[in-house]
Amino acid sequence: MASIPRTVADIFGDYCGRRRGLINALTHDVDTFFAQCDSDEDNLCLYGYPDGSWEVTLPSHEVPPVIPDPALGINFARNKMSRDEWLYLVAVHSDSWLFNVAFFYAAYLNKNQRTRLFSLINRLTNVVENVKKWNAVQNTPIIDKSSEASGSKSRIPQKRSSDGPSKSTSKNVEDSHVESEEEQEETPCGRCGEVYQKNEFWIACDFCPLWYHGKCVNVTTTMADEIDKYECPLCAQKRTKA
Repeated sequence: MASIPRTVADIFGDYCGRRRGLINALTHDVDTFFAQCDSDEDNLCLYGYPDGSWEVTLPSHEVPPVIPDPALGINFARNKMSRDEWLYLVAVHSDSWLFNVAFFYAAYLNKNQRTRLFSLINRLTNVVENVKKWNAVQNTPIIDKSSEASGSKSRIPQKRSSDGPSKSTSKNVEDSHVESEEEQEETPCGRCGEVYQKNEFWIACDFCPLWYHGKCVNVTTTMADEIDKYECPLCAQKRTKA
């Protein structure tokens, strides 16, 4: 049995892992998640785990439970509203559950420690924000950079190195859109959902608005220098299905 997180760092790490799992369930793994939420089954819950995995299963049978349970019966509403509305509803309950678990553990902390924990959590985008961004990208047509010649491409991505924006995918650097420092810090990774931090290597997809940690898509700075047009996993998957 895993040890119970007691420090601010441990509780925040637990939160981040569970959050990553829930985001993956509602974005990258959404088709699998949707299929598992059979409305004919009993009360099902969506759990995120500290290792970044997720599971649709029945609630705990322990009374009281070891940790608070997520929202019960998410599967019952699946066929009673649109898919996007249902996913947003699950995302809202998931955010609520993440806070519930984090501050269940934080009961052992003092006031200053709880404030620090909330500050760390509040720096991250929540599950709802990640689901909205994912759905927006899903509904965005894949754009090839060859359209730049006609001036139809509205956004010119840049490959971001550990020193910040350093390499534009267009030769017309002076005409490119340069993100402000504040916008960069609010940019979530399209894979793990965590926001940009200084001295991290990120890479932008040339076919959609998403940015990724290099480590999340297995791209290094050396590899990025050799890539003419980077296609993210989502766009590659969409092309395969087309």
